Amino acid sequence: MPSPVPWRPGPNEVTPAAKTAAVRLVEALGTWQAGQGGARGAADRAAALGIPAASATQLAAEAGPLTPSADEAVVRVIDAQYGGILSDSASVLVVCEQSTRTGTSVQHGGTTVDVRLSRAPSGWRVTSLHPADPGPAGPLSASAKAVLAQSRIELPPASAADVRSGKVHESVLRAMLRLAGDHRLSVSVVRSGHPLDVFGTNRPSDHPPGRAFDVWRIDGHPVVDPATSRGLITGFMRAAAAAGSYNVGGPVQLSGGATANQFFSDATHHDHVHIGFTA
Repeated sequence: MPSPVPWRPGPNEVTPAAKTAAVRLVEALGTWQAGQGGARGAADRAAALGIPAASATQLAAEAGPLTPSADEAVVRVIDAQYGGILSDSASVLVVCEQSTRTGTSVQHGGTTVDVRLSRAPSGWRVTSLHPADPGPAGPLSASAKAVLAQSRIELPPASAADVRSGKVHESVLRAMLRLAGDHRLSVSVVRSGHPLDVFGTNRPSDHPPGRAFDVWRIDGHPVVDPATSRGLITGFMRAAAAAGSYNVGGPVQLSGGATANQFFSDATHHDHVHIGFTA
């Protein structure tokens, strides 16, 4: 079993305290030693973070795939990105791998959890968990098979399961393959584990129907890292538009799109590039 490695926010985060609160709970719920599994153990680990007992029990019950039946488990957070950030509430998408041991058998998997938080005078508080539910594997197109086989497209467990489900649109798959011709993409979210609506609105997101994907790292350089070249990010955003995306968001507001709103930037997209499609 691997050793736990706590995730740390970088120096350029918009609201690092919100991400830290979300990640610490996911790490606590998804990591335990022998004899500490089960719902009671998960609730105890949440309570150890200072979460009130009733809330700790609720959150443990919502953890789903983070708390499988196993003797021992270790979660490693790959990335924590915003699903949305407002003045008093937030969605943090915690993308993780998880190793579990049952007897002498060790399995490797993982999930993505949409962690909802509210801001109180004492700081950010987790209010609910919404783990990814990619669904079973389905028939795959040639593009889906190519994406899964492409080493330059790094898919976390939930996103890989999304592709294997057969429910990711061809426009997304073809764009991934086209962008991988010039870049190494570290994908954070595709379909599952993302809010159903654009956070803070009642407008449906393009992610759940399989018409969008987010990239948190380009050629090994995190989008949120201030040391990452702005030219690399803006060039990637323009390449995503050229690959057919009608809606490209990132940390830089670009001009010159095919439509007035083809490019956008806000606090939510300070840490990743969003690439959306209409069909």
